[in-house]
Amino acid sequence: MSGFKQFLMRGNLVELAVAVVIGATFSGLIQALVADLITPLIAALTGGRQPDFSRFTFTVNGAVFKYGDFVNHLLTFLIIAAVIYWLVITPMTRVISFFDRDKASAEKTCPECLSDIPVDARRCAFCTVELVATVPADDRPPA
Repeated sequence: MSGFKQFLMRGNLVELAVAVVIGATFSGLIQALVADLITPLIAALTGGRQPDFSRFTFTVNGAVFKYGDFVNHLLTFLIIAAVIYWLVITPMTRVISFFDRDKASAEKTCPECLSDIPVDARRCAFCTVELVATVPADDRPPA
């Protein structure tokens, strides 16, 4: 019983549970955004009718293939993917690159161990190799 208790108290399990709950909530939010805002916008652009392909079917030997329903789900998936890309991924990428830009300008890579070290460092903190100061080509005296 103590092993089971230890399993339940591990941080990864709690983090996973929180991620699942937030993901389910976020999924509902995105679906509501698409159903309540994006789909009516598409209907307004196409003359007031919401696209519905569920009535499209074909029959082979008595078996009914509802390919229209598949097309509806495919379009819903593509719309949700586009909304997530434009409203979540693109802004997050910009935010992350903004913070990484400040970090990248304050660090350089050690030529010996390839660790990130401060730009003004004269010795690598990881491998202790002495770093040679490089002079930009424009500041070098003429030969």
